[in-house]
Amino acid sequence: MAYTISDWDIETEVLVLGSGAAGLSAAIMAHDCGAKVLVVEKSDAFGGTTACSGGGAWIPNSHLNIESGIEDSKDKAFNYAKLLTKGRASDELIRTYIETAPEMLKYMMDKTPLQVERSSMPDYHPEQPGGHNAKNSRTVIPLLFCRQDLGDSEPLLRKNPTMGIPMTNSEMNEWNAMGTPQKIDFELIAGRMEKGMVGFGEALIGFLYEACMDRGMEMITKTRGVSLVMDNNKVIGLKSVREGKDFFIKAGKGIILATGGFEWDEDLKAAFLPGPVTHPNSVPFNEGDGLKMAMAIGAALGNMSEHWGWSSTRIPGETAMGRTMNRGLLSERTLPHSIIVNKQGKRFCNEAASYNDMAKRLWDFNENTTEFPNLPSWLVFDQVYKDSYALMTVMPGDDAPEWVQRGDTPVELAGKIGVDPAGLVETLRRFNEYAAKGEDPDFQRSVSVYDYLWGDADNKPSPCLGTVEKPPFYAVPVYCGTLGTKGGPKTDVHARVLNVNGEVIDGLYAAGNTMASVCGPAYWGGGATIGPAMVFGYISGRHAARAKSK
Repeated sequence: MAYTISDWDIETEVLVLGSGAAGLSAAIMAHDCGAKVLVVEKSDAFGGTTACSGGGAWIPNSHLNIESGIEDSKDKAFNYAKLLTKGRASDELIRTYIETAPEMLKYMMDKTPLQVERSSMPDYHPEQPGGHNAKNSRTVIPLLFCRQDLGDSEPLLRKNPTMGIPMTNSEMNEWNAMGTPQKIDFELIAGRMEKGMVGFGEALIGFLYEACMDRGMEMITKTRGVSLVMDNNKVIGLKSVREGKDFFIKAGKGIILATGGFEWDEDLKAAFLPGPVTHPNSVPFNEGDGLKMAMAIGAALGNMSEHWGWSSTRIPGETAMGRTMNRGLLSERTLPHSIIVNKQGKRFCNEAASYNDMAKRLWDFNENTTEFPNLPSWLVFDQVYKDSYALMTVMPGDDAPEWVQRGDTPVELAGKIGVDPAGLVETLRRFNEYAAKGEDPDFQRSVSVYDYLWGDADNKPSPCLGTVEKPPFYAVPVYCGTLGTKGGPKTDVHARVLNVNGEVIDGLYAAGNTMASVCGPAYWGGGATIGPAMVFGYISGRHAARAKSK
């Protein structure tokens, strides 16, 4: 529905909806290009899904890599990205990202408090043409941020419920903090926590939020966008709801949609995703608000069947932000002495592959039974794993909690989790035979150097392979989770939203998980969510600020 409004509750030039990495990057750039900016956040705190993430950004050919003597090039990165994108994004859009990413990072590091370090994270397909290994990582991770630097605004920075330990990426790797948290220097961590230090996505948002505050930018919370206000086929403002009442905002130059994906909206998931996503890992405010508003005025859509998948589970009773909290499985499925099996007791994937690619196997469809045979599946591990590594909140040596199933034999465990016992016994026999040699002929676990990323470097003969044979045996269920959906309005290279005829919708932009992702079905490397979010936020803010006022 279109509106024409003569009286506005508030007026600005560039209106940014959402306060994750995309929204805050857009706001900073729009302000620095001379526009009056208003940031509107639906929830009660700033940060979006980014604040609850690892905070990395995939930036090929960055100045940090160049200064470190790392060989990279725009063409090399483009060829790698295009190969994995599978035609879901135009060459022009991919090229724009590759060319703008290093510029964006340099600008943010020069003009805002943002501090990052090079990671040791390989691309997620480093063996593919143009891929980079860990030594040549394209991923950057924020350094620590002090929440106290925000003063009275500190409570408005969203807290990270699962990655709240203040450590740098370098420290996380040194300690292998996810798999062997007993190696963490907890005295150092406790001191940092007393000072209000945070890391990862919370730090990234902290740096960007501080930059917005330094600029005196107007930012409001608890305001939900409902519909776009049009005049002569131009977007001129927003109808929102604030304190239970309609609240109209005029945007003289443009509106940037950065409201996240639609992974918490059951109707939109049912309409667009080809399989169930029951355990989202993002903030529960991502209900497709920007998508709905864009659809209502004829925006073209792209990549709607894709999401940033993550195999996930749930610890009973855990909540965050008023909703049940889900936890992604990362090191748990990569470390030695664990496998994932389906209802038949069979492995069906390389458990150590990137979370996005491994999660695609959860949607395998059985044409005869019309079921998803890998949902739920089960993470199965033995006592060696239990004694050596962490399982989410369960530390090595802790008693197994009630939500972890236990059996003295594989057959007993299979009976408790509803898995075919003969299938599980045979799967373990075959897996153990090869794991002892450091091999996996069935799914090539340990072939890619990426597989080692969350493994145990001290384990021989492979960082991510070890037999599952010492009783008792344990299991937790595995469901399809997601960091966010990655489909939305199609955009041009300026992040302007296009209509169904391929024409620009004047005054409307999209960035982050609201837009049709430049990655298509792929996850190029660590931070391939946040990198494009920041880049197209940066692009949209610059272009909107230079637009003519309506």
